Amino acid sequence: MTLNKVHLVGRAGRDPDIKHFESGKMVCNFAIAVNRNSSNRDDPPDWFDLEIWDKTAEIAANYVKKGGLVGVTGSLKFDRWTDRNTGEERQKSVIRVDRLELLSSRRDNEASSFGGSNPDDDF
Repeated sequence: MTLNKVHLVGRAGRDPDIKHFESGKMVCNFAIAVNRNSSNRDDPPDWFDLEIWDKTAEIAANYVKKGGLVGVTGSLKFDRWTDRNTGEERQKSVIRVDRLELLSSRRDNEASSFGGSNPDDDF
């Protein structure tokens, strides 16, 4: 048996980036910051890059804003490429999101959109 499942709750580090393809598919990318359960509040958050496809990507594009709290379920994958400048093989981990939960209230999103609060304070 194999298992590749990731569950995270964190705050969006930026507004989602959307790309549309000729095939009609769309992908949404953004990163979330996840605080560790630690007694030391000065520990920096862990950052996770997210990749979201199709209808869920559309929902993320319409409703996720920088600083918004989201929950995601997905699988861990690695993007691999060759660096154009050095020719070295590179890789980064990405969470391929299957399920997105919007955990911020509408009022929280409006406050962060209109500058009523500073979402970076929570990181």
